[in-house]
Amino acid sequence: MLLPFFNENEIEAGCDEAGRGCLAGPVFAAAVVLPKDFSNPLLNDSKQLTDKQRFALRPIIEKEALAWAVASLSPSEIDQLNILWASVEGMHRAVGKLKTTPTSLLIDGNRFKPYPGIPHHCMVKGDGRFFSIAAASVLAKTYRDEHMGILSKKYPQYGWERNMGYPTKEHRAAIRQFGATPEHRQSFRLLAASEFSEEE
Repeated sequence: MLLPFFNENEIEAGCDEAGRGCLAGPVFAAAVVLPKDFSNPLLNDSKQLTDKQRFALRPIIEKEALAWAVASLSPSEIDQLNILWASVEGMHRAVGKLKTTPTSLLIDGNRFKPYPGIPHHCMVKGDGRFFSIAAASVLAKTYRDEHMGILSKKYPQYGWERNMGYPTKEHRAAIRQFGATPEHRQSFRLLAASEFSEEE
């Protein structure tokens, strides 16, 4: 069961990202400040929800949150920073866009770079522990999925509307056949080692 807060006396922003393990597309991050009495029986770690459930929850979160924001970093920014620090930078950008300034950040995961002036707490599997982090995971995931659906129309060969840029067999077969696009992360291994020929 999700908890409404870590510290009742703080204005907490839950932070999470989506798309970290993808071969293509931006990484998205979200920050959400919820009322202390917020509760929703459907809300959980976005990975445990269906697409329909996530998109049903998004307008509820956006309406009931005291503040929320979403940010993204491009594949070239990911290549420059590496995916871990690009994810952290995405959370920083989302926090910076909040209309309400939090006094504490709840971060999904175990690595973070301190945000200026706001203490943080890293929460392993936090999206399954706290409402605010779960809400951030839903926003990051739905906004990223929408974006990949748009990109899939520009690059229909890769099936991004289905695989969202993750390294599926379909996606890697398309990379093998058509090559990489500007939306692919060049610092990632786009093809599995077994897919390279001896000549390569």
